[in-house]
Amino acid sequence: MAKEEMLEFDGTVTEVLPDGNYRVKLDNDHMILAYAAGKMRKHKIRTIEGDRVIVEMSPYDLDRGRISFRHKSDKPMPASPQRKPNFRRR
Repeated sequence: MAKEEMLEFDGTVTEVLPDGNYRVKLDNDHMILAYAAGKMRKHKIRTIEGDRVIVEMSPYDLDRGRISFRHKSDKPMPASPQRKPNFRRR
């Protein structure tokens, strides 16, 4: 196995922690601490409890991982507050 090879696992987000960390329960019943990948932060992909995700892990540390993909779900995302228009009406 090459040093750069990452292991991929499917899991479910069970808890959203501060600083962009997540508690993820893998399909093999292990609990790990994971963080969102850079592209997910860049494109502002929100991850909430109950989301199905793909986690990349190093073979050297099996307690931490990086969330690389969030599966789309059927449940609606929380609504964002309505923004006011930038102009005034007379």
